[in-house]
Amino acid sequence: MIKIGNIELPEFPLLLAPMEDVSDPPFRRLCKMHGADLMYSEFISSEGLIRDAIKSRKKLDIFDYERPVGIQIFGGDEEAMAMSARIVETVNPDLVDINFGCPVKKVVCKGAGAGVLKDIDLMVRLTKAVVRSTSLPVTVKTRLGWDSTSINIDEVAERLQETGIKALTIHARTRAQMYKGEADWEHISRIKQNPNIEIPIFGNGDIDSPEKALEYKQKYACDGIMIGRAAIGYPWIFNEIKHFFNTGEHLPAPTIEDRLLAVRQHAEWSADWKGERLGLVEMRQHYSNYFRGVPHFKDFRKKFLEVFTLSEMDALIKETQEFYTEYLAQQA
Repeated sequence: MIKIGNIELPEFPLLLAPMEDVSDPPFRRLCKMHGADLMYSEFISSEGLIRDAIKSRKKLDIFDYERPVGIQIFGGDEEAMAMSARIVETVNPDLVDINFGCPVKKVVCKGAGAGVLKDIDLMVRLTKAVVRSTSLPVTVKTRLGWDSTSINIDEVAERLQETGIKALTIHARTRAQMYKGEADWEHISRIKQNPNIEIPIFGNGDIDSPEKALEYKQKYACDGIMIGRAAIGYPWIFNEIKHFFNTGEHLPAPTIEDRLLAVRQHAEWSADWKGERLGLVEMRQHYSNYFRGVPHFKDFRKKFLEVFTLSEMDALIKETQEFYTEYLAQQA
C-alpha cells in the first residue's frame, strides 16, 4: 500500500495527470470509473485564485465520487502560492500539488511551472511556503531539469523531500524537450535507489499501453505511474493496465457502444457542470480522440461538432450506432 500523508492508495497506483483544458470534473469522473486511483485538477494559477478569477475558481470544483483528488497550483511568488494553498484548502481536496513541470511558454515566462527548474533555491522556497500554509498533504510534479545540460532532479528530490512534501511525480523529460523525444526513466530509477529518498516517487511520460506500463514498473521500480495524454479519449487505459498486471492478458478493446457511451456520459456531465450549450461546445475537442482509429468516423465528426443539446446528442449517437452496427455486420 502506498501512502501520501493519510491517503491510502493501492500497492501500485495509477494516477491521472493534471492537464489543462482536459482534467476537469467530467473527464476525471470517467477516468475514475475506468480505474484511475488518484486524480488531479487542471493546474490553477495562484495569481488567478487570489484575484478571484472566475476560471481559476471554477477549477476548484471537486466531487466526493472522484476522491482521492488533488488540486494543482502553480506560480512563482511565495506569498501568492501560500495564499492560494489556503484558498484551495477551503474546498477540502485530499491534497495540494505544486506544478514545477509545465513547459508552456506563457507559464514559464511568468517564472512558474518549468520556469522554476532553473532556480532550485526558489523551488524550495515556494514549496516551503505551500507546506507551511496548509494542513493538507503537499505533493510536487516536476521534470528532470531545464535541458540536457542542467538535469538536477537528484538534488531537487532530496531538497523537496526535506521541505515536507509527501510524494514526488517526475515527468522524465526536460523542459527543452517539451513533449517530444523519449522520456528517460533511468533518472527515476536512480532517484528510487537513493537511500535518502523515503517519499513515494511516481513516474510520468510515454506510458501508452499495458505492456509498457508493466515493463516500466518492473524496470524502473517506481511507486506508481501517472498517465496523461494516453488517457485523452481513452479512459479505459487504467483498467486495461490493471488487468494486464494481474493476468498478463488484454481486456477486449472498447467497442463502438463503449465509445458512444463514454461520449454520452462525458457530454452529460460536462453539460451538468458547465451548462448545456457551453458544456457541449467544449466537448468538441474530445470527439476525435474517442474515435481515434475507428473507420469512417470522419463522416460523423462534423455532425458531432454541430451538437448543442443533449437531445441532439442522443439522436446523433443513435444514428452513429445504427451505422456501425450495419457496417460491422457487412465486415463479418
